[in-house]
Amino acid sequence: MMKVYEFKTGITDLDGLRRSERPEPKPGPSDVLVRIRATSLNYRDHAIVVGTYRTKIERDTIPLSDGAGEVLAVGASVTRFKPGDRVAASFFQVWIDGSPPKQRGALGAPLDGMLAEYVALHEEGWVAIPKSLSFEDAATLPCAGATAWNGLMRSGTPIKPGDTVLCLGTGGVAMLALQFARAAGARVIVTSSSDAKIERVRGLGASDGVNYRTHPDWEKEVLKLTGGRGVDCVIENGGIGTLARSFQCIGYSGKIALIGVLAGPQGNANPHDLMFKNASLHGIGVGPRSSLEQLIQAVDVNQIKPVIDKVFSFDQAADAFRHQSSGNFIGKIVITI
Repeated sequence: MMKVYEFKTGITDLDGLRRSERPEPKPGPSDVLVRIRATSLNYRDHAIVVGTYRTKIERDTIPLSDGAGEVLAVGASVTRFKPGDRVAASFFQVWIDGSPPKQRGALGAPLDGMLAEYVALHEEGWVAIPKSLSFEDAATLPCAGATAWNGLMRSGTPIKPGDTVLCLGTGGVAMLALQFARAAGARVIVTSSSDAKIERVRGLGASDGVNYRTHPDWEKEVLKLTGGRGVDCVIENGGIGTLARSFQCIGYSGKIALIGVLAGPQGNANPHDLMFKNASLHGIGVGPRSSLEQLIQAVDVNQIKPVIDKVFSFDQAADAFRHQSSGNFIGKIVITI
């Protein structure tokens, strides 16, 4: 038997996260069995806990989409990996590239996720990780990393040197976007409700920060910082609650990568401003395995170290979820196994 955590059916709060045991998985002919060493949390995991995520938990489900570890065994038909290889799981099983297949499923909901000692998945659902990345580093990338990468590099016009990127907030997607954009030679502006967080992200390469509590009309501050020109890309984590302001501070031919709903469901975002700016709005839904493979190459070449706020042990998994719920963190929260 192996140790796991499960979201219980109908979960609406953290009491629905329970430690349990399941039989150790056996790899099928095309499967790769991995000893998981590290996992990380995303905002969607919090949304699942409180029952607000779009996918409802209809059976007891192992949480967390992101995990990394070493291969223990492979099925008879497997050619991509061998025992001893270091791998991370792709968010969608199995979406390799191009348009998403109808049968794809996301780890952690509706599929069982990575908060377990062992996981067996089809060989096409794993990617190799380089020696430059620890298991903790690699576990931060499949969801948040691929989302940030798609927003910056694959949707619309790719970010280039000299561009200005605006990252809303200081969570996992925003901080990975900051690191990717800086590696690409772009200037990065970050918004936050905390001056202390803004100072920390300056140390990570942000040129400027805007506190949206002290500057409720933060889009005006962004325009000032860009000399009225606006930004080339917004990593838009707020959703409808911030989208109207993002429309105002996007520059000519810029793009907005719509990723999250952190600012809540209320707002009025008329896209009329985009028309006169020749600007575009892109919905970002993580992406295929190819995106994860590309960003891992970029992380390796540029020696990027993902921002990890805190690492919890497997026994402290509930504390990791509480830390995620608090919002008092920068970057990613990791659980080791």
